Amino acid sequence: MRVISPFRRRRAFGAGLLALSMALGPASPSQAQSSSGALPSLGDGQGMTLSAERRMGDRIARDIYRDPDYLDDPVLVDYLQSIWQPLLGAARDRGDVPPELAERLAWQLMISRDRRVNAFALPGGYLGVNLGLIAVTERPEELASVLAHELSHVSQRHIARMMSREERMAPWMVGAMILAALAAGSNAQAAGAAIAGGTAAAAQSQLNFSRDMEREADRIGFGVLTGAGFDGYGFVSMFERLQQASRHNDDGSFPYLRSHPLTGDRMADMRARLPQGPRQTANAGPVAAAPGGAPGGTDGPLRLDLPSPDVAGGPVLAGASSALHSLMAARARVLSENGPDRMRAWLASGSAAQATPGERYAAALSALRLGQRDQALTLAQNLRNSVSTEGRPAADALMLELLLAPKAAGAPPAPAAQTALLAELRDQSLAGTARASVILGAQAALATGQPERAAARLQTWVAAHSRDALAWQTMSRAQASQGQTLRAIRAEAEARAAQLDYSGAAERFRAAQALPAAQRTDGMELAIVDARRREVEALLRESTRED
Repeated sequence: MRVISPFRRRRAFGAGLLALSMALGPASPSQAQSSSGALPSLGDGQGMTLSAERRMGDRIARDIYRDPDYLDDPVLVDYLQSIWQPLLGAARDRGDVPPELAERLAWQLMISRDRRVNAFALPGGYLGVNLGLIAVTERPEELASVLAHELSHVSQRHIARMMSREERMAPWMVGAMILAALAAGSNAQAAGAAIAGGTAAAAQSQLNFSRDMEREADRIGFGVLTGAGFDGYGFVSMFERLQQASRHNDDGSFPYLRSHPLTGDRMADMRARLPQGPRQTANAGPVAAAPGGAPGGTDGPLRLDLPSPDVAGGPVLAGASSALHSLMAARARVLSENGPDRMRAWLASGSAAQATPGERYAAALSALRLGQRDQALTLAQNLRNSVSTEGRPAADALMLELLLAPKAAGAPPAPAAQTALLAELRDQSLAGTARASVILGAQAALATGQPERAAARLQTWVAAHSRDALAWQTMSRAQASQGQTLRAIRAEAEARAAQLDYSGAAERFRAAQALPAAQRTDGMELAIVDARRREVEALLRESTRED
């Protein structure tokens, strides 16, 4: 199990976590979290309270939000949520996530642009997913198996147990263990050297504890996966895929295997849990798969009930099917790539007459990133004409994204057909309920000179999802376009607060209050700004004391 895995700023991130772990000191014992059924629970979670773990996670998340590798892509976030929410619901139903744990931890997914195959659990209920992991999976249940495993690390409070064990070591030993966990993500030799810096007995004890956690996360994760309606074979096929790939490529591209070694016992245990007889593969996604209707974070107590399918139409991601997964895996591959050579290769293969929908999706997005907008639009239209019903919403979302992309300097005005299609997809998106629909629809409204429609739709959205920074940022643009400076600055402040940047948020709230009197005529908005400034300043003082 990986206690921590930063995106790329490993050195600074590790130093911050180490300092925080030293400052926490021994905490009062906390009640052990129960696991479902007859599965044994390791340890008792003593040494770190839920509050302390959440504070640690919030501090780490604040750094991740500032990292250039952090990616808030509404389309991929929606897709991950369509898998994540059924898993959370199953964990709740099984008793793995009791009400207190559901309410006090974040249960938030964070995406990294990193193309290496990795996922990681962080303190406080934050989970990270690399684009490389999404890209390497072929079916939704494979991705779901990794998320279920990491969810189980959180629900069983494995991080708190490891930290409480480390608290009983000397400070220099704690440092050695944390450095080992950091190094394990990319360099096995460095990890070994860090562990070797401690005593052999302490290091072996730590490693044995982690192996037990891996087995527990496998067992509970399998129950969560199948309880959510996914095919349990996803665990086995993902294990086999990672193991086979690592045999042929041990260049550090699969850090997940560094921190989650695939032992023969683990693989045999997963195979033994599969039902006998032929597999049923017609329904690849969860039995009650739902669209990703929530942003990365949550507001207040966690809602583990599943949202209803979007009935309004438009570019909305609806559930986890193999057809949709192939498109999302293609998107992850392209977004994680910075070199033009691979994108040119994807463009060539996706332009062929026999190309699969995933290849066509990758080709269209690659063409856009290569500056070939017109070709991207042609490929996206071909995709829309050929993709299955399950993949059509994602193809529509891609088309809207391409239509909103800036045109080359000196390019002629858009043809009437493109203008009409943009308006059609804009209206469908604004009527949708998934996050990608709301964001893309608002952006389209801004692009077509209708900021008031963007602001109205976003106002409804942020009222229910106040931790959605991207929605607040888009709202700020919409308000500024209407000359609503006070509301625009307040939206900027809310966006910063949503990403735990309380200092930046307080500064923007104060800037709103300092506007000329002629721009401060909205008494209700001023009252909100004043109240929110006080709340954010209190959070800032609290976080400063913890630092």
